[in-house]
Amino acid sequence: MIIPENLQFQLPYEVGSFQVQPDGKISLTSLADLLQEIAWKHADSADFGRNLQESNQMWVLARLEINLLEFPKWGQQIQLFTGGRGADKLFAFREFLILDHNDEVLARAMSSWLLLNSESKRILKPESVLPSELFDPTKKPDWQPGKISISGDLIATETVQARFSDLDLNYHVNNTSYIRWVENLLFDQGVRPDSLAINYLSECVAGDRISIRLYRSESWFSVEGKVGDKLVFTAKV
Repeated sequence: MIIPENLQFQLPYEVGSFQVQPDGKISLTSLADLLQEIAWKHADSADFGRNLQESNQMWVLARLEINLLEFPKWGQQIQLFTGGRGADKLFAFREFLILDHNDEVLARAMSSWLLLNSESKRILKPESVLPSELFDPTKKPDWQPGKISISGDLIATETVQARFSDLDLNYHVNNTSYIRWVENLLFDQGVRPDSLAINYLSECVAGDRISIRLYRSESWFSVEGKVGDKLVFTAKV
């Protein structure tokens, strides 16, 4: 299959029973898991993935936007595509596309990433490790995930504790765990989002208690998560 839209990497996939909600449609959390997986596979294939650990470097997802046109269903064959979309200052951008077996668009997503020194947590220039043919630092996408501000009326709160099963390889809460918390809080209000934007602002570790607050405005819902007074993520659906 020809990779569309000047993307650079593809992954065929069949949606599993463990990835869907009771209606048989994939959850946003499971979809985000797939985006994370193809991002790592692409990075590893071009030597800017897990090999960076040898030089004390790590990628951190800073912002993500997902727009669903149609929810993939249990057993459905889908095609995932991803590719670099340039850099802007300290952000490197990665786009995602999901198609069905008829090449119809099911979902699109855009993400922005930071490259950090894993010991000092100092932010590094992404072009220092990215191949220019994949992430041209002279180009930047028109679609860039934006900064999320919280507004509206407070309608729900919840406190969750970060557990071992929430952690990633760096012993930080995995980015998809935040999405699961947001998705569950929305489902409690009878809301199933078909779009999501999230900003990851500070790391969480096992044992942290995250206070999550859901706000409703006329056109959207927004969510914030705090550990004490520290804002760790914001989201908008």
